[in-house]
Amino acid sequence: MPTVRFIVSGRVQGVFYRASTREQALALVLAGHARNLPDGRVEVLASGSADALDALERWLRRGPPAAQVEAVNREDLPEQELRGFHTG
Repeated sequence: MPTVRFIVSGRVQGVFYRASTREQALALVLAGHARNLPDGRVEVLASGSADALDALERWLRRGPPAAQVEAVNREDLPEQELRGFHTG
């Protein structure tokens, strides 16, 4: 499955960004994870259909209501078989 790594910056920690991302990813039938980075950004690794990955990217640019997303960087990775969607 196509796999993408997103790095999201802005006010994205402490605003339910990871949990909300998990809900969106599961609704889009994506696998992967969302985790906080030490510098205040969030890393999202997702694997699934190209259309679902594009939809997730659009959502990541907005995030949940309390988030203030400044930038989303996308990096296409080699295909991976991931299972479930985890936060950590």
